[in-house]
Amino acid sequence: MKNGIHPENYRLVVFKDMSNDEMFLCKSTADTKDTIEYEGETYPLVKMEISSTSHPFYTGKVKLVDTAGRVDKFMSKYKKFAK
Repeated sequence: MKNGIHPENYRLVVFKDMSNDEMFLCKSTADTKDTIEYEGETYPLVKMEISSTSHPFYTGKVKLVDTAGRVDKFMSKYKKFAK
């Protein structure tokens, strides 16, 4: 590895999957303003929409995420074409 190209400011950070509330702790340089209490300590918090604990590739379960009723809007728009 080349010297001087990697960040030096690694610290313990909690990553939280917002779809299933799973959390894990690892070192990261991610900037965040949020903090969370995890296992009796306070750590910086990075919120994620999806992680390996909720991604269909890893879980084997298909999950439909609907934001702002887009699926319902699509279904009602194209209902007349259904057989």
